[in-house]
Amino acid sequence: MDTSTIVMLLGTLIVFLAIYLKSPDSAGQGLRAGIALLLEIMPRLVAAMILAGLIQAIVPKELVAHWMGKESGMRGLFVGIALGTLTPGGPMTHFPIIASFMKIGIGIGPLVSYFTAWALFGLHRIIMWELPFFGPQIVVIRLLASLFFPLLAGWLSQILWNKLNA
Repeated sequence: MDTSTIVMLLGTLIVFLAIYLKSPDSAGQGLRAGIALLLEIMPRLVAAMILAGLIQAIVPKELVAHWMGKESGMRGLFVGIALGTLTPGGPMTHFPIIASFMKIGIGIGPLVSYFTAWALFGLHRIIMWELPFFGPQIVVIRLLASLFFPLLAGWLSQILWNKLNA
């Protein structure tokens, strides 16, 4: 087990015990709600993990290295931005796929550009949520104000990574 898993397990145990000591019924209710949530998201999570493994098996490492590897430069940053903008899904399905890209050699700059573009420019989110709720004028202004963040974040991440890992 890694450190973050141990911290999460300990934190969960501490919170559960604190709630249990105050109200055993509430602790049981919270535990049942957590298990219900786990059962609800498990199919998506399992599918995402399998998809992530399939990506590792089918996408050639050389292809990833060329387009998004640590030596891909600006091309990698722009590919990361494009893929991050076009990749649909939330964190439960998305992060396992990104982790598979890390295992097959994506560079830190393209990775950060991808994450930043996914968070700022996710086309699925813009179409389904932002445009209907806020209208095109606000969406366009937000997009223009955010335009250079994925490129800047990826570029700075690559510089910091190189300095810290030199």
